[in-house]
Amino acid sequence: MQQIFVGDVQGCADELADVIARARSDFGHRFELWLVGDLVNRGPHSLRVLRAVRELAEAGRARCVLGNHEISLLETALGTRALVEGDTFTDVLDARDADDWIDWLLSLPLVEVGRVGEQPFAMVHAALHPDWSLADATAHAGRAVAGLRAGHAAARRLLAAGQRSPERDQLERLTTCRSVAGSAWSEEIPQRGSVAWHAEWSRRRHDYGVVYGHWSLQGLHVAPGVRGLDTGCVHHGRGRDGALTAWLPDPSDARPFDVPDGRFWTIPARRAYYAHRDAGSAR
Repeated sequence: MQQIFVGDVQGCADELADVIARARSDFGHRFELWLVGDLVNRGPHSLRVLRAVRELAEAGRARCVLGNHEISLLETALGTRALVEGDTFTDVLDARDADDWIDWLLSLPLVEVGRVGEQPFAMVHAALHPDWSLADATAHAGRAVAGLRAGHAAARRLLAAGQRSPERDQLERLTTCRSVAGSAWSEEIPQRGSVAWHAEWSRRRHDYGVVYGHWSLQGLHVAPGVRGLDTGCVHHGRGRDGALTAWLPDPSDARPFDVPDGRFWTIPARRAYYAHRDAGSAR
């Protein structure tokens, strides 16, 4: 079975369709998509993307984690956030089966774990705490996501504006973090006194790999133990051409997280979908 890890789609349904078509052409039914979250928003076809991913997931051929744009969609649907300029997930909110889509999103994890070759790994949207073991990551993510799965009222409390709790802090770290400074973390790119979260994570020499997205300004990030796959498909035209990137580790390779590594598909964005005003902290 070929695992295919896919970066942030963000409503770019045509480009995702290209990945799926190529996977079917190359592997028949012997592939499984692993998507790093941010299926929705900014791009034009959030609902189409959700339908494609859910169809594969229900056939046992896709896994996905929640990203910050899924969280924004859930907050809006549950009434803890208003629509803002640039939101493009109204096709989901206006769908006849919108409640079913919200329940499906609430069922998604914040971290997925697996093994490729002989290496265990975690897939997360944004970041892990640098000190976490693989067991720590699944435990913290499980506690954070439990509040989303306890019914709409409990999810609404967890997602309420201004809500501060350990569970909310971990949810936000997992879906928005880019930099760390000691025990503190931030969604901003590294500034003076802080470093990229994955740099600090790498210093710990963990025995597992991490696949993540969320950081389109950084682009494709290939380092020992780490694969960052957000190449800004929805941000085409923001200083470089956007693309949807997929990583296809060799299932026969004992250590596929080593470098160098050239096993990537690059699907160019069809057009510029979203114009940014603040490139420094693009979400």
